[in-house]
Amino acid sequence: MTVTGETLKAGGSAKKGGCRLCPRDCGTKREAGQTGVCGQTDMLKVARAALHYWEEPCISGEAGSGTVFFSGCALHCVFCQNKEIADGTAGKYITVERLAEIFLELQGQQANNVNLVTPGHFVPQIKKALDKAKRQGFLLPVVYNTGSYESVENIRSLEGYIDVYLPDLKYKDAALSAKYSHAPDYFLHAGQAIAEMVRQTGEPRFVPESVLTDSIISGEERWKHVQWMTPEEMEDAEGTSILVRGTVVRHLLLPGCLSDAKGIIKYLLDTYGDKIYISLMSQYTPAQHLPDYPELGRRVTEREYEALLDYAIELGINLGFIQDGEAAEESFIPAFDGYGI
Repeated sequence: MTVTGETLKAGGSAKKGGCRLCPRDCGTKREAGQTGVCGQTDMLKVARAALHYWEEPCISGEAGSGTVFFSGCALHCVFCQNKEIADGTAGKYITVERLAEIFLELQGQQANNVNLVTPGHFVPQIKKALDKAKRQGFLLPVVYNTGSYESVENIRSLEGYIDVYLPDLKYKDAALSAKYSHAPDYFLHAGQAIAEMVRQTGEPRFVPESVLTDSIISGEERWKHVQWMTPEEMEDAEGTSILVRGTVVRHLLLPGCLSDAKGIIKYLLDTYGDKIYISLMSQYTPAQHLPDYPELGRRVTEREYEALLDYAIELGINLGFIQDGEAAEESFIPAFDGYGI
């Protein structure tokens, strides 16, 4: 399937049967070698697997997050900063068995967790790989890192597999999500998916990073050996603390979209309060020439970002992360060269 704006808008007009993992509902027979709106068949395609140090501090810590970047994406945002993997250009085909080995290898590198990036279209294969890895001693917390254009059913199927959800909430305004992601229904589906994530994980819980790096503790027996810390206790703890249960909702501020960003913060605080962390990101960097979207051809100004932070403080945000002025750098975007695959 060639992915175009019209394909994305078509959404659920496909035939019965086939792939229904995301709200595009394209119905493609991916198991037969056809490519869905995500650009992928049912063969696992991965672009990189390595320690990553540029997530939120409670995800990366000092040791790094064992990040696995999957190829393909159902959302196809026009401003995508990982375009070469989102469109499937980068990546290597691997088996479920090899993915299980990668999870174990990242554990051997003393990663704080395994971090699955844009994994929604490979959920069935990922669950099989996790099952295989656990039978071979895999114990790390698993992070699900997503743009949130997910079906509730797909997220619900992950209960018991995922410890930490790291979803974006990109838009509240349907006009913006239609314009930049060809998905006027984005907020509807993302909101429902995030609600299911929070239901599964409950309130945030942390452990000292040393617990994960000195003696890996996870699985059903893990909490017999270590005391969870609440966010309040985490603030008083010495050293780095790692989130091992909970949901962190990210919002990337886009140029000229301050009003929508404020609406998202208010929605999250009104809906979840201190049950989640909110990560307010300023790192937007124009990654490609966008002649049809000239407003996206610049970085977010310091004034725009400070206005967003001031609004969040005014609303009474307690659990959150912010980025400094050096965030909009290429260090956040690794080389998708097949490393670790």
